[in-house]
Amino acid sequence: MAFPHRPDAPELPDFSMLKRLARDQLIYLLEQLPGKKDLFIEADLMSPLDRIANVSILKQHEVDKLYKVENKPALSSNEQLCFLVRPRIKNMRYIASLVNADKLAGRTRKYKVIFSPQKFYACEMVLEEEGIYGDVSCDEWAFSLLPLDVDLLSMELPEFFRDYFLEGDQRWINTVAQALHLLSTLYGPFPNCYGIGRCAKMAYELWRNLEEEEDGETKGRRPEIGHIFLLDRGISVSDVDFVTALCSQVVYEGLVDDTFRIKCGSVDFGPEVTSSDKSLKVLLNAEDKVFNEIRNEHFSNVFGFLSQKARNLQAQYDRRRGMDIKQMKNFVSQELKGLKQEHRLLSLHIGACESIMKKKTKQDFQELIKTEHALLEGFNIRESTSYIEEHIDRQVSPIESLRLMCLLSITENGLIPKDYRSLKTQYLQSYGPEHLLTFSNLRRAGLLTEQAPGDTLTAVESKVSKLVTDKAAGKITDAFSSLAKRSNFRAISKKLNLIPRVDGEYDLKVPRDMAYVFGGAYVPLSCRIIEQVLERRSWQGLDEVVRLLNCSDFAFTDMTKEDKASSESLRLILVVFLGGCTFSEISALRFLGREKGYRFIFLTTAVTNSARLMEAMSEVKA
Repeated sequence: MAFPHRPDAPELPDFSMLKRLARDQLIYLLEQLPGKKDLFIEADLMSPLDRIANVSILKQHEVDKLYKVENKPALSSNEQLCFLVRPRIKNMRYIASLVNADKLAGRTRKYKVIFSPQKFYACEMVLEEEGIYGDVSCDEWAFSLLPLDVDLLSMELPEFFRDYFLEGDQRWINTVAQALHLLSTLYGPFPNCYGIGRCAKMAYELWRNLEEEEDGETKGRRPEIGHIFLLDRGISVSDVDFVTALCSQVVYEGLVDDTFRIKCGSVDFGPEVTSSDKSLKVLLNAEDKVFNEIRNEHFSNVFGFLSQKARNLQAQYDRRRGMDIKQMKNFVSQELKGLKQEHRLLSLHIGACESIMKKKTKQDFQELIKTEHALLEGFNIRESTSYIEEHIDRQVSPIESLRLMCLLSITENGLIPKDYRSLKTQYLQSYGPEHLLTFSNLRRAGLLTEQAPGDTLTAVESKVSKLVTDKAAGKITDAFSSLAKRSNFRAISKKLNLIPRVDGEYDLKVPRDMAYVFGGAYVPLSCRIIEQVLERRSWQGLDEVVRLLNCSDFAFTDMTKEDKASSESLRLILVVFLGGCTFSEISALRFLGREKGYRFIFLTTAVTNSARLMEAMSEVKA
């Protein structure tokens, strides 16, 4: 099920311009250091850079050797060194150690630091402290929008989630506003804007300020995209939508991400998939015709589809038998290359499916899914708790055990004190006391909490919490409100019908709603909110939902006149996820688009999943 688009579905904008802009800006910055130079690249910028400017392009602009930024002395003999880094303190210390080592050796070189996506004042302060501020030139490479697919843009900022939702650090919000401003300049204006969440509101207000400063750039233009949604990963103070990110993914693309880790739109398939002794890096996007047809499919349907595809392919190969010379010549020149490519991709995806099946059978995936569904529905909580205890005792995986504990906590409005203490003690005994700080982080973020006596906030506590939330800002607010973080999952779930009631079996071959992305058990909250707001064209009638999400002050709508917007652009919707989105949410919204005649475009700070979410909260680095 590739979710074939309806014949009347609107065309997507061409985002390749974003790549060209980023490439041209980088080349311009490199050319400001004329002559041969060595380029030091930070590890997590390597994959994005590869999608924008490969090694041959860098070589054309006099980049001699490439080095990875790592904690060891540089062996470069070049007279010019260029550093392409994220704005992090540790990177400044690394650069300072190289420059100061050169000074000690009496060596004079030219140094250039290119910050991506922006430079922070703190970084310049460190360079000054280290006594090298006057020795280096600093620039910004404002590269914050990487097209991973025809409908998916990523800022490739995985740290956004921890920085904002755990530490209360707002430094990346300006980067988001700048990215929205760029999109608006190229593809705007956006006539209808909706948002929910504290972070979404801040990003929106900053973006609007930028628009006002450069008023007139998009005036008079016909909008290409009719609606834009801004959503926080933890939409509310109760952070209910962590549930979506904590569930096991069962659509093919999500499973590939959970099993092999999709990084920057590509995946490394090991020898167990490639059936050879080599690993292979594969780009996963709409250009891979086989992948595009199964990416949004529930995993139970994928094998059937691939085996049918293999039979069809064989039938096309078999056509050669009755051909004369002329027909054979046409077949070789026009079809054979395409068939061979399809055959290669087909065998890769069959290999990936077999590998996933082996791993999931070993994990007893069915039992795991059953437990997750029970937690979502609120049934058999005792049995589910016992399952989690067994999971911990068997030391299956520290990250997986944490994920299940968080899912239990959020769906049950916190754990009863006896269970909280028992699970925490077992976990620390099983996986080690070094995980103690991780529990503190999860508690602060509202992911793993203990029910207070009586389990509800008193009226006074609610008022004080609200007063602080309204009047104060930043870390103090977040620290205080975390005391009041309580999940309203059951109430929201009931109000928005997130757990569909089905008579008999849920048909995964012909899904009836977005719940298919979790085997018919749960509709992602973010996706349901988007569906409801689009139906109403506002938050009207959703007051109770917004109240339950503790977002009464952070839900907003901004609608301008639609007279310039074509009916086609009004069916194009840009969804911005702050803190990351999952492939399950992307598949669910693609399904909604097909059902309602919309096309969705996704912009996320990074693609996430349950393991990345837990790792971001963990103080124990893998």
